[in-house]
Amino acid sequence: MIEIIPAIDIIDGKCVRLSQGDFLRKTIYNCNPLEVAKEFEDAGIRRLHLVDLDGAKKGKISNLAVLEKIAAQTQLSIDFGGGIKTDEDIKSVYNAGAEIITMGSLAYYEPEKIFNWQTKYGAEKMLIGADVKNRMIAINGWLEQTAITIFDFIGQYSEKGICQFFCTDIAKDGLLQGPSIELYSKIIESFPEINLIASGGVSKVRDIEDLQRIGCKGVIIGKALYEGNIMLKDLKKYFN
Repeated sequence: MIEIIPAIDIIDGKCVRLSQGDFLRKTIYNCNPLEVAKEFEDAGIRRLHLVDLDGAKKGKISNLAVLEKIAAQTQLSIDFGGGIKTDEDIKSVYNAGAEIITMGSLAYYEPEKIFNWQTKYGAEKMLIGADVKNRMIAINGWLEQTAITIFDFIGQYSEKGICQFFCTDIAKDGLLQGPSIELYSKIIESFPEINLIASGGVSKVRDIEDLQRIGCKGVIIGKALYEGNIMLKDLKKYFN
């Protein structure tokens, strides 16, 4: 069964959503992310995707206090990313209560550092974020497009034994126009050994069904939940 993973994106300590990764197209949904997290947990959600957008943009963790509050006051399994750069950063994130760290830009710039952390903490504690524009990796809070393809990017990590990835098609994110089924299908076909989590564009329960059908192990849902396009009660069958 595909895992439902709500997203809480943080700017200035508030729960927000961006459209297509554009910081100028920001909607604030709640000034208290802990309140949102508790609503998810009460509905039966077990995992949370928590993103420090300030950290991703600045290259420095900026909203660690939000992680600490949610981890201390819920039983949610949290993956956290945004601004993680150093050994001290990763220690602080784990100590604050995250079970998994999410690596995006750093996974592009310094793969050897990720491999070292994999050896130290375990591959199961790593979630590699593959954000794409036109199938090319985008970094630095989606502000910069690189020259490496999503397939080459995933390949260098999967051959080292890292198998947890989430992929966001920025062209779809926040627009509620459906996920990139074709792209995800090709990724899973190319790397059947990985656990792929889809992100971006999910607008209805049928989208989740389609993602499960092609083999995605999880789906990160943001705007569709906040806008009421998908109701938590309609997802009960996916909760363990």
